[in-house]
Amino acid sequence: MTRWSQALARGVVSGSVASMLSTFALTIASRRETGRALAATNSTSHWIWPQRGLVAHRASLRYTGTGYAIHHAMSVLWAMLYEAGVATRAPAPRALTGGLAIAALACLVDYTCTPSRLTPGFERRLSKPALATAYAAFAAGLALTTMARAAVDVPSAPRRTRGVRSRQ
Repeated sequence: MTRWSQALARGVVSGSVASMLSTFALTIASRRETGRALAATNSTSHWIWPQRGLVAHRASLRYTGTGYAIHHAMSVLWAMLYEAGVATRAPAPRALTGGLAIAALACLVDYTCTPSRLTPGFERRLSKPALATAYAAFAAGLALTTMARAAVDVPSAPRRTRGVRSRQ
């Protein structure tokens, strides 16, 4: 498997976890700041529905489904870059630093390099501290996935049988 195909395969997993954790953070912040739990997720659908996506409040396939699908796809894209740059079994500090670096890069690209038509839309519904929390949750999702993978993939030491010596 090539480096990029492996990064894509791992990115699907870590991006999914990061997407879910950041969506959870966005939902809590959205409920607190707008009174509507799904307003932030719906706002991402402004990519498809520029006017209505930014003001939709209720759960719907059109706004919530589209908003989450866009957020999830972009999470997998950023996770793929993370996976290509962070070792498979990175220790916790490196995994967390890498997750924070990718989240900071995503935030920078989302809000300085991207045309307003293609921004996440969260910024139009939530405060900067709420956005920071969502990006931190995203970073945590990436790091936690790497740490979980390292814990599961730990190679076991060769077993020694009591009282039996190997002949060499």
